Amino acid sequence: MEKKLNSNHLKIIAIIAMTIDHITDLFYPAFPTQPLPIALHILGRLTAPIMWFFVAEGYYYTHNVKKYLLRLGIFAVISHFAYCFAFGNSFIPFKTGIFNQTSVMYPLFIAVFVLWLQDTELKHNELKNVIIFLLIWSAFPADWSCIAALAIIDIYRNRGDLRKQTFRMMVWVLLYAVVSFFFVNKVYGLIEMFVILVYPLMKQYNGQRGKATWLKWFFYIYYPTHLIIIGIIRVMMYGNISILF
Repeated sequence: MEKKLNSNHLKIIAIIAMTIDHITDLFYPAFPTQPLPIALHILGRLTAPIMWFFVAEGYYYTHNVKKYLLRLGIFAVISHFAYCFAFGNSFIPFKTGIFNQTSVMYPLFIAVFVLWLQDTELKHNELKNVIIFLLIWSAFPADWSCIAALAIIDIYRNRGDLRKQTFRMMVWVLLYAVVSFFFVNKVYGLIEMFVILVYPLMKQYNGQRGKATWLKWFFYIYYPTHLIIIGIIRVMMYGNISILF
């Protein structure tokens, strides 16, 4: 059967799902147990695994890892402030808690950094392993926590085997769901498992980029911009309060 989705199609799906998810946070704060917000958040679960997959693909295809890392690093810094403003978190990490202290863009940066370190020959492998361990754990306070970085690493290492990629991803997501269920929000924890819905979409991926090359940069601009807009609406609707949990 012909596979009909290229990377641009999937990225557009991810952007739409992300926007729906964040707008739901805005109008239904703190993950209420109502059917409509739950359904909308389930749709939003498509975003993360698509992002993870294409970060791994980006690492595979990039001609300059250092430039890719620099771009992701700058993006993570900008997105930190946009993310905190959108949802009413303090710009200073750990001031109000340990969860959701920065955006998912930081774990994406960490994942590529770790992949680069793993593929780089160093004299002291023990030190390299310690650095990798610390880098992955540094993503713990971010949105999607260390799980995003670990999922990307496994997706990359199992490139070409979608079933194995999905299975390994779901193992990490299950861990994240369990921790979220008991320590963050029970509804949120259960909803995370619906990332599995991405599998039939990824089965339709034809490995092609698509003609709209501008989409590569559109996401870098869209992500922090839409968060800033959500933050402005949040302040207008509720005042300067947190709306996540």
